Amino acid sequence: MNDAHLHMVVNHFPIIGTFFGIGILITGIFLNNNSVKNTAYILFIVAAIFGAFSMGTGEGAEEMVEDFPNIGKAIIHEHEELAEKFALVLYVTGSFALISLVASVKKFRPAKIFSFITLVLALIGGIMAINVGTSGGEIRHTEIRENNAVSAPANGNPSAEKIYDKEDK
Repeated sequence: MNDAHLHMVVNHFPIIGTFFGIGILITGIFLNNNSVKNTAYILFIVAAIFGAFSMGTGEGAEEMVEDFPNIGKAIIHEHEELAEKFALVLYVTGSFALISLVASVKKFRPAKIFSFITLVLALIGGIMAINVGTSGGEIRHTEIRENNAVSAPANGNPSAEKIYDKEDK
């Protein structure tokens, strides 16, 4: 297993875990059920841990694919910048989820307020997760790129590819 493969294995859980955690936490708040809220807190903590793994494997994955045709350093750099910001929000959310979990288990009075703060942080993370996931997907999936870049043989040579926009046709 190389760095790119390892990155692909771990990079999905921070995004998916954040969205599942948001849904579970909203349910726990709505039902006023501490067990459900605690499950969400644990998901946020695990998502933050996987976020750290994802950040740790990203550089190696970048080195392996940055010179592939149709990728380029600019699109990877954009993904990296978004991922760094998302990781910081994940770490804060995971840390606050840990505080919320302890407050819930110990039945501290501000536990309810902590659950709302954790939810707000997770929602911010969820919005950022969409951008990070999309930018990561665009690295290898040119069909989802905003400029609708497509791959075409350059100079009649099928092994040499050129990127061009619809306006170039």
